[in-house]
Amino acid sequence: MTTALITGSTAGIGAAFARRLAADGHDLVLVARDTARLREQATELHDRHGIEAEVLTADLAEDKGIETVAERLGDRKHPVDLLVNNAGFGNKGRYLDVSMADELRMIKVHCEAVLRLTSAAAEAMRERGRGGVVNVASVAAFVPRGTYGASKAWVVQFTQGAAKDLAGTGVRLMALCPGFVRTEFHERAGMGTDNIPGWMWLDADKLVASALTDLARNKTVSIPDPRYKTLMGLAKIAPRNLLGGISARTGRKYGPR
Repeated sequence: MTTALITGSTAGIGAAFARRLAADGHDLVLVARDTARLREQATELHDRHGIEAEVLTADLAEDKGIETVAERLGDRKHPVDLLVNNAGFGNKGRYLDVSMADELRMIKVHCEAVLRLTSAAAEAMRERGRGGVVNVASVAAFVPRGTYGASKAWVVQFTQGAAKDLAGTGVRLMALCPGFVRTEFHERAGMGTDNIPGWMWLDADKLVASALTDLARNKTVSIPDPRYKTLMGLAKIAPRNLLGGISARTGRKYGPR
């Protein structure tokens, strides 16, 4: 039986990964900041699917939290076969409206934690000759849209580069780039969602199923929905100055308010 470690496991995409992987028979290491929610989640998944679910409380905006998770990923006696770097958040407000402390905290979670945890996992996986890492990014990575989009663009570029360097080792890396998903993400950031068209929303469980299929196919970037694949295809050919204006207007319409 293999083990998967999921950061940000108690809600949204992370919880969907936990449900699917537990149903498939994987033991889990569940990582989040809220110990009570982690224990409740672990008990539910154990009782429903008969798997072992380990709880690991950690704040990935802090060095201590990152170090705690990295140490678990490097444990050779209890190996992790799949890492899902899902933890993340959004800040409400445009550039310069958000405090520098909050901007740096986002970069810590989205970039530094992803780098350090991916490296800890991949090193141990390379020794065994097998393993996988899913780094959750966003379609915002492909459009000029502030610090959030920039941090997710870093996740995509880093994952693609690392996947190329690890080709042939048995370690698979993939950046997952969803669009709007019905989770706690927007509520936590204080973002309004009433104006987002219904067709733009994705189901977290279907998204995870598609992502795992793409990982099995050795894709390095997964955009798990035909609607968003079409939108991102158009974004690639649009002039950058035009795309920047559209992105800014879209952000004001569908983003924080």
